[in-house]
Amino acid sequence: MITKENKAKAIAATARDKKDVGSPEVQVSILTERIKEVTEHVKVNKHDFMARRGLMQMVGRRKRLLKYLEKTNFDLYKGTVAKLGLRK
Repeated sequence: MITKENKAKAIAATARDKKDVGSPEVQVSILTERIKEVTEHVKVNKHDFMARRGLMQMVGRRKRLLKYLEKTNFDLYKGTVAKLGLRK
């Protein structure tokens, strides 16, 4: 589970303004933090297949959001990928 502090940091890193919590870049940022935590969990607990399935779903959701962001606003997409250190 992502903590409030980690979520707030993720939101602050990519938010357009103080109240922005739903834009695609913020959603990608939050998903990236969750993916990092679940990845560590799956590394330790190799037989937790439900966590692995949830991880794959989160990765797919992030991929779709990034594809949408790439189509609609390429400059914002490039900035978000650079801030989060994602490969593309």
